[in-house]
Amino acid sequence: MTRIVVVGASAAGLAAAETLRREGYTGTLTLVGDEPHLPYDRPPLSKQVLAAEWEPDRIALRTPADLSGLDLDLRLGVAATALDVAAQEVWLADGAQVSYDGLIIATGVRPRRLPGEGAHVLRTLDDALTLRERLGPGRKLVVVGAGFLGAEAAAVAWRLGAEVTLLEPAPVPLAHAVGATVGQVLAQAHVDHGVNLRTGVSVTEVTDEGVRLRTGEEVEADEVLVAIGSLPNTEWLADSGLSVGDGVVCDEYCEAAKNVYAAGDVARWYNPLFGTSMRIEHRTNAAEQGMAAARNLLNSRARKAFSPVPYFWSDQYDMKIQAYGYLRGHDEVAVVDGDWGERRFVAAYRTGDRLTGALAVGMPPKAIRVWRQAIVAGASWQEAVHGATTV
Repeated sequence: MTRIVVVGASAAGLAAAETLRREGYTGTLTLVGDEPHLPYDRPPLSKQVLAAEWEPDRIALRTPADLSGLDLDLRLGVAATALDVAAQEVWLADGAQVSYDGLIIATGVRPRRLPGEGAHVLRTLDDALTLRERLGPGRKLVVVGAGFLGAEAAAVAWRLGAEVTLLEPAPVPLAHAVGATVGQVLAQAHVDHGVNLRTGVSVTEVTDEGVRLRTGEEVEADEVLVAIGSLPNTEWLADSGLSVGDGVVCDEYCEAAKNVYAAGDVARWYNPLFGTSMRIEHRTNAAEQGMAAARNLLNSRARKAFSPVPYFWSDQYDMKIQAYGYLRGHDEVAVVDGDWGERRFVAAYRTGDRLTGALAVGMPPKAIRVWRQAIVAGASWQEAVHGATTV
């Protein structure tokens, strides 16, 4: 291969580029990113950056010297607009057409939005810096969506002295992802800290005064943050011939077409460890999948299925939340260590007759690692949680 193009210059794309060089690729390596910034880490945006504890230089994934050492054809501040698989060309917003022998798609996701003007979203460094300038004592912030991103931002805003209202359409925040009981435990932390948490309410639009609910009620705010999920950035692939369905559809090797791979938040691939197709929006997965895609692209005769145990973490108030596995669609949850009421516990998740996930709140890392090992081993539910309390 004389040229490999990586589209997406965040964690997955950078991991892919570094792996290609580490594995011995010496050809032209083009890294395309739609933001003008050098690759940076996104998880701190809703935590340390928003809280003004870290400045932008601290979240850089690599120094300029490190990037220079990769000998990249670096195209920043320019988005990919189209892909011609037959011609093996990527079209860019500046009019350039970049040919390739191998392609890795790592274009990530973008925030869902609501009708109306003036609301914040929280995906980029610029988003975080803009919002943090508007937060402080006495400022009224409405956060629409009590998922992990909205919950983290609400916790930071509360710590900065803002009056926070957290609006969530579901009866229990995060119940679809972690179960109703765990969702209630995490939600109670907001209530205990004085956040006005309102569940079962639907926001229809952003207004000049705040937001409007489906009932017609208006909730006033100085600032509004919309955190209602994301959409994979696949529009530029519309006429490419690739299969696109809530992400770039890939096989177990992360391959979408011959010599075309996908990685990170945009990739929907078949994970043989869980026997299902999944798309994971977590930082650890992005880096791991970027490396896996790069290795499989270079070593077509010795490819390895990408079958990780997904991992994510979240920091809210004094809670450290960690989880391994695939928790969505679970059938049962069991307390296997600690206590719900103290917000210090490990919960295990069953899908069918198998252990498929574990989540810890306020526990040391070693308390949950043993559960990761059991998930990898394909442990049955009975042998994994014998004697535990189910909920």
